[in-house]
Amino acid sequence: MLETAPRVAPLREWANALASRRNAVVPLFDPAEAGVEARVLMLFEAPGPMTNADNKRPGSGFISVDNDDQSAENVWRARDAVGLHDGVLAWNIVPWYLGPASKKPNAVELGQGGMELRRLLPLLSNLAAVVLAGRLAQTGWTKHVAPFIGNDLAVIETWHPSPLSFNQPGHRDDFTKALSRAARYA
Repeated sequence: MLETAPRVAPLREWANALASRRNAVVPLFDPAEAGVEARVLMLFEAPGPMTNADNKRPGSGFISVDNDDQSAENVWRARDAVGLHDGVLAWNIVPWYLGPASKKPNAVELGQGGMELRRLLPLLSNLAAVVLAGRLAQTGWTKHVAPFIGNDLAVIETWHPSPLSFNQPGHRDDFTKALSRAARYA
């Protein structure tokens, strides 16, 4: 099974340990993605409702472009448009489920999420680029990750793929252009 593949198992263990440490719902990494072999990390703000398998309308339990929501579909369409199919891993600056999509991470959660991301990055030894999708991912990375890891990664900033964001002039195109730049690293 994909969930136990060598490229995915360390991330599954890491996410399960994080869920235990925080006593929180932490969606798993998509087992169909690159896992620890990722060259591009797509970093979003926080898991949406369709990542939570315990919701009234159950989600997948994964951070995935295959989730049944418009943000996931927007990411999939942009990735497909630029051929960014391999070498990618999606995650969130705050990796635990906060609640409805309208609940955004606060400054404390961004700091805690940044600390957890710094613990994750050593597992991604092939990583070459990070796509920061949305202002909260950008703020969390800039304040709580970048100062501690050096300048070895290409950092690409873009808009969040939510329907609200993509309805703004130019945001969808900017997002697709950012993924095109990221595809050079995959």
